[in-house]
Amino acid sequence: MAIYKFRITFEDFDDVVREIDIKSNQTFEDLHRAIHRSTGYNAEKSSSFYVSTDNWLKGDEIAYLPSERKKDRVVLMENSKLSGFIEDPHQKFYYTYNFDRPYDFHVELVKIILDADPNIEYPFLAKSSGEAPKIMEQNSPQAVDPRGAAAAASEFDFLNEMNFVPEDTDELEAMGEMGINEEERDEDEESEEDEFGDEFSDSDNFDDDSHKDDY
Repeated sequence: MAIYKFRITFEDFDDVVREIDIKSNQTFEDLHRAIHRSTGYNAEKSSSFYVSTDNWLKGDEIAYLPSERKKDRVVLMENSKLSGFIEDPHQKFYYTYNFDRPYDFHVELVKIILDADPNIEYPFLAKSSGEAPKIMEQNSPQAVDPRGAAAAASEFDFLNEMNFVPEDTDELEAMGEMGINEEERDEDEESEEDEFGDEFSDSDNFDDDSHKDDY
């Protein structure tokens, strides 16, 4: 029984590397689960491997928990043995984990071992280097954006350009509760006040000093 050694790297985090040894007759689901035993991520997320070119261009898709829209157009990981998709001794697969908050990986076959070690249970984590980034979750400011720092920074810059500050949320919520009709009513009241103000300012009988005394 041949053993495939795959080198797995995050597309946006080059210093995080995993090497996994797995039997040629095991499935892509076995590899999917092995990857996330090594990262600590929840494997029960919609994910896909793609047969890839040397330049990481995606080809045929091999899916886990595909959406209803894709079910009839992809093959499933649990039904797909690795050996059926190895056409090159350095075969590459592009892998996307968790389409809701995706991480992208490069998966490359780096070695084929002809005989399995009877003392090893496969899949086997042969090498682990670097800490997997934290999953991006809402209300978790310490989490790392899987798209990389540049994407996170662009969102931050957008908020700065809008002069957004946390205190603005209270005002926005208050405006939302008032509704659009309330806003229109306020505008009408302001316009009426302006009209009265103009009348007083244009009146020949208006006394500035007496006006000040009244107030």
